[in-house]
Amino acid sequence: MRDLLRTTRSGFNLVETIVASMILSGAVLTLGAISTNALTSTRLNEHYRTAAQLIDRQLQYIDSVGIDQFIESEPAEGVVQELDPGYQWQVSTEYYGTDNVYIVTITVSWMERKTPYTLSAQTMLNGASTITSADAEEGAPR
Repeated sequence: MRDLLRTTRSGFNLVETIVASMILSGAVLTLGAISTNALTSTRLNEHYRTAAQLIDRQLQYIDSVGIDQFIESEPAEGVVQELDPGYQWQVSTEYYGTDNVYIVTITVSWMERKTPYTLSAQTMLNGASTITSADAEEGAPR
């Protein structure tokens, strides 16, 4: 009779319960790691998007002022303190050698958890023309 009672008990023993708990814990830890990586990537992408907007804003400013006036009067670097984590921008210009065309490079950098990040964009802008109408007439085909 005692043997009959032992064999009819249903349920989980201790080893099965421990194994199931370990599998469940591993699954929860894996999901937590995936979520953390996703949030970190989202935050980093947000910083890159902000840096791209700062580059676009600086290029629009240079285009509205004119590259010649910008080179003569404006500072070529600055800090944007109103945005977190604090972005630094730098503009470098190089004369291309063809009728006042400049290569403009804008670099935005920031720190995220002691890691430096940088985003750069390069374009060409026309300055005031150095060709006069007399030069153009001389070079025009007759």
